[in-house]
Order: sequence, then structure tokens, then C-alpha cells
Amino acid sequence: MTKQLKISKTVFLLGVAMFVVATAFVSCKPATQEEIEAKENLKEANEEYIEAKKAATTEEWKAFKNSGDSIINKNNERIAELKLKMKNTGESIDAKYEKNIEALEQKNKDLKSKMETYKNDANADWQSFKREINHDINEVGEAFKNLGVDNKN
Repeated sequence: MTKQLKISKTVFLLGVAMFVVATAFVSCKPATQEEIEAKENLKEANEEYIEAKKAATTEEWKAFKNSGDSIINKNNERIAELKLKMKNTGESIDAKYEKNIEALEQKNKDLKSKMETYKNDANADWQSFKREINHDINEVGEAFKNLGVDNKN
């Protein structure tokens, strides 16, 4: 009876193993055409979302550009005032001060150039551009603040 028990056990285990293999084989059927299309649509939607996220909306770009242009124009006015003040004082202006004004003017021109050459499309990275322009605007603002500070101690 022990031999028969061993044979029964072996047959039972073999039957369980065949059932597991058959279940796995049936469940691993190839994807249907609908499933394949759904996966492709999901992939396309994700790509479109990523592309849309890169570019700004038209309204967002216009508002940002108007704000940036306004700041650049104000900077130009301040630079013109500083240059006029230099000429009207009749005193010899420190060469470093004059170079700082020229550097400010160049930074402002570079900022304007970046704003004008940016193309708001799917190939452009809107978030990076906006972050870079805001950083540059803050940098120019700080330079204006520091222009009158005498660091000669």
C-alpha cells in the first residue's frame, strides 16, 4: 500500500502541475487588437500631454511676454536716467560705476533678445525658459540695487 500511496501522490502532484501549466498557458494569450490599440492611444496621449506641458498656452505666453517687455522697458528708462545723471553731474564718474551701467545695459539687451527669439512651440521647454528669464530679471534688478552701493570699505 505504500507503493500505491506513492504512486497516487505522484499522480496527484503531476495532475496539479499540469493544471497550473494549463492555467498559465491559457491566461498568457496574446493581446487582442482592442488592447493593442488602447495601449497605443494611451502612449500617444501621454506624449501629447508631455508636449503640451512643455509649451505655454497662448494667453500665458502673451502675459509673460508683456510683463517681461514692461520690465525691460523700465530697465532701459532707468539706464537712460543713470547715463543722463552721469553727464549732468559734471564730475568725473568712477570708471567702475560707468562699466557697471554698461554691463547692466548689455544684460538688459540680452534679456530682450532672449524674449524676442523664444519660440513657444512643442520643441521649446516653457518651464525652463520661464525659470531662466525670471532668474535673469532678478539678477538685473539686484544689479540695479547694488549699483549705488559703495563696496570699497
